[in-house]
Amino acid sequence: MPQTVLSLSTRRQGLYEFTAEVTAFVRASGLSEGLLTAFVRHTSCSLLIQENADPDVQRDLKEFFRRLVPPGDDASMRWMVHTTEGPDDMPAHIKAALTATSLGIPVMGGRLALGTWQGIYLFEHRDRPHRREVVLHLSA
Repeated sequence: MPQTVLSLSTRRQGLYEFTAEVTAFVRASGLSEGLLTAFVRHTSCSLLIQENADPDVQRDLKEFFRRLVPPGDDASMRWMVHTTEGPDDMPAHIKAALTATSLGIPVMGGRLALGTWQGIYLFEHRDRPHRREVVLHLSA
């Protein structure tokens, strides 16, 4: 079964679309029917399928999660014990726990079965730049 590891660079918290890279992997595999699994190999970021047409969606999602899980130096988060990697680390772990570390996407006719406005995103939950690895695996 075809598989690969994508290396994605992030600059700060936010959503980073990588649909084109996944589409290229599926096309190169030659499989016409199957299931693509995407798995992120980290505990402070996650994967999402989300709208890719209106950038306000990304802005609103980022703001929602910031309000839901404020930075660790916020007074409401002073209960956290894990602080050795900075005030954004434990909140990043919580956000990753609330979202997904893997996605399953059907492949039909050699193409991802995504809807018209759907894109595949890495959701970075840390403040500083990171290099993230996403494992892609296709099964027939």
